[in-house]
Amino acid sequence: MSQAASAPAARATVGDSEFDRDTAVARRAPGVYDIDLSAGWTIFGAVNGGYLLAVLGRALGDALPHPDPFTISAHYLTASRPGPAVVRTEEIRTGRTLSTGQASLFQYDDEGREVERIRVLASYGDLAALPDDVRTTAEPPVLPPMAQCFGPEDGPAPDDSVSAIAERLMLKLDPATLGWALGAPSGKGEMRAWFGLADGRDADPLSLLLAVDALPPTAFELGLQGWVPTVELTVHVRCRPAPGPLRVSITTRNLAGGFLEEDAEVWDSADRLVAQSRQLARVRLG
Repeated sequence: MSQAASAPAARATVGDSEFDRDTAVARRAPGVYDIDLSAGWTIFGAVNGGYLLAVLGRALGDALPHPDPFTISAHYLTASRPGPAVVRTEEIRTGRTLSTGQASLFQYDDEGREVERIRVLASYGDLAALPDDVRTTAEPPVLPPMAQCFGPEDGPAPDDSVSAIAERLMLKLDPATLGWALGAPSGKGEMRAWFGLADGRDADPLSLLLAVDALPPTAFELGLQGWVPTVELTVHVRCRPAPGPLRVSITTRNLAGGFLEEDAEVWDSADRLVAQSRQLARVRLG
């Protein structure tokens, strides 16, 4: 075997990875950005909500004077599709430690009219400037070692038309939350996994917006199937993650009227709670 063939693939870095390229926005005018939404982050043909949130988060990071998302709330109005899109941002208020803005992503219908896909309101600050004082009762999720967990590559050959995003993630699911894949869902509404990007890029505040919405839906462990579209998603970014894989834990306590909540926690390799989120999603019953 040649030296070139045996050499390990170089790890991608923050700023130079597929995630960075596919969330990059081009400023057309102040507050107006163009992007071509990648088909690589889709599930059932629709663009993943966490990827979309990262796109709008990147645009707001350019438009606002502070660098990091502290809290970002999104309402998903219509399903986004791969292809051209426009992001429009507005600065609402800027203070010494926080700036607040809003952004909307638009695509075009068959007649060339703009259709709003997603609208967000966010506050940005500087995570590096926060004090180190932490007082918490939260504890990181207990997962088996990564070698004892399972990813999409451990099952049947993946169908790219169903979930292209799976190829771009390093996802190793806790076997205790995999009953749905074996035809025996637990009914507990829990999902836990080791998480990273497949090209080895370390996590940063922007990729945390993807991490909270990248695991299979908890609805699967409740015995439900099919697409679970997000209605609203709020993410709190608490600190910059340390290098290494993340641990993501998601729980659902209440499914009623065809809607459920998903509460997510993201922990880094230093056992710090780096992000939290709650989303409301629709499910198909019957």
